[in-house]
Amino acid sequence: MRRAIVPGTFDPVTSGHIDIIERAGTLFDDIVIGVAHSPNKGGGPLFTIEERVGFLETATAHLDNVVVRPFDTLLVRFAEKIGANVIVKGLRALTDFEREFQMAALNWRLDSEVETMFIMAVPENMYLSSSAVKEIAAHGGSVRGLVPDVVQAAIDQKLGKVR
Repeated sequence: MRRAIVPGTFDPVTSGHIDIIERAGTLFDDIVIGVAHSPNKGGGPLFTIEERVGFLETATAHLDNVVVRPFDTLLVRFAEKIGANVIVKGLRALTDFEREFQMAALNWRLDSEVETMFIMAVPENMYLSSSAVKEIAAHGGSVRGLVPDVVQAAIDQKLGKVR
């Protein structure tokens, strides 16, 4: 069985994340979406780990070979625990490549049995990030189409907006 992990903070999950997960799902028998706790990333997450896991479960319910699991360990240890030997990461731009290249090298150093595979974002998602979604929403802009519907509703509720 070929099992891969698609890790991230997913705060919030975007349409770009879903595209990478769907495309990875065609390449592997099983995909585990690893939702990192990441309490210190960018001043802390907007959504709890339980909310982020729930959003991903809802947004990927149409994918039979995908499960969602939270983790708070080193990524390679989590991969080992779930039996994944491939880490799948999405790349949008050169800045992503530099950061992800460094992380891939460090992960390989920690466990050379775990490979990293990169999937390029489709052009319409190359600009899309969770940070951009939060910024747009915080300033009253619509994030419709940038995130799954379940996330759109949660952002509206969290920020006290009705669109």
